[in-house]
Amino acid sequence: MKVEDIRIGVVGLGLMGSSIVAALLVAGHQVVALAPVSYDAQEAPSKIGRQLELCQQAGMIKNNPSFYLDRLTISEDYDLLGACSIVLECVIEKIEIKAEVYHKITSVVSSKTIIGSNTSAIPISVLQEKVAHPERFLGVHWAEPAFMTRFLEITCGKLTSADCADHIFTLAHHWGKEPTLLKKDIRGFITNRLMYAVYREIFHLLENNVAKQEDFDKAFRYDAGSWMTLMGLFRRMDYMGLGDYAAIIDQLFPELSNSEKVPAKMQEMVQTAAKGIHNSKGLYPYVHGEADQWDEAFASFNNEIHQLAAEYPAGKVNDYLISGKNYQ
Repeated sequence: MKVEDIRIGVVGLGLMGSSIVAALLVAGHQVVALAPVSYDAQEAPSKIGRQLELCQQAGMIKNNPSFYLDRLTISEDYDLLGACSIVLECVIEKIEIKAEVYHKITSVVSSKTIIGSNTSAIPISVLQEKVAHPERFLGVHWAEPAFMTRFLEITCGKLTSADCADHIFTLAHHWGKEPTLLKKDIRGFITNRLMYAVYREIFHLLENNVAKQEDFDKAFRYDAGSWMTLMGLFRRMDYMGLGDYAAIIDQLFPELSNSEKVPAKMQEMVQTAAKGIHNSKGLYPYVHGEADQWDEAFASFNNEIHQLAAEYPAGKVNDYLISGKNYQ
């Protein structure tokens, strides 16, 4: 079956949901986008249209955004998911709400329809319990902006069919991704476990007044940020020679935070309803209009990093290094 003949449903049109819709449209799919929240249905057309414009500016699509929008149906009617062979859920991280969404999805789709969740933290095996055909349920975890990054995490639950996972893994390459496939269900998957280990340590250091908040951000940007697009962590250790790592681990690991509590600073953010740039209340101070400036800066950066990552794809980087060819 051709990619353009595969109809995919997306339930939830917030920041990630709309971004995923744009990614699927760029890949050539027909998309049915369900908005459980009416406000999202009203905002989605302009939001997705803007994301497609960014794709056009990055040279990812040849046609005008309107060409892709013609392949999109936005609705609040779950019945329209009936013709979809894949449905991706992107609603908030509350099991009871996801369970309600799964019930509505499974009541209208075929027993062969694959259902994926973009959850960041809830184990897939737990969510599988909420669907009628758990063997056709798995995690499909994207990174924002979904239409630009090469990241995709596919996670099997205890009951996920290997054929189902392999199908999504293969299809993900048509989405322009370099996917990972986790055959063991672990909470937080790969990327969140790595990043939240960093978050725990950075809050621990901040609360102990080791340095200013800005210093932690600079350290992460200008060290890790200088090599991560080319190398992963294990490749970085190989590149550095491995010699000192055991000694450093022996001395440093006992000093790292192993706290299991939400950091006081993050509790403060929750209590004050802080949403960062979105309501000008966050870990940093913001002025009115700064959110738009960050959106523009991030869009420009993602265009550049997308082009850079395309020159050093993970699957071909060894060939690149050996031959000196530029893979695009």
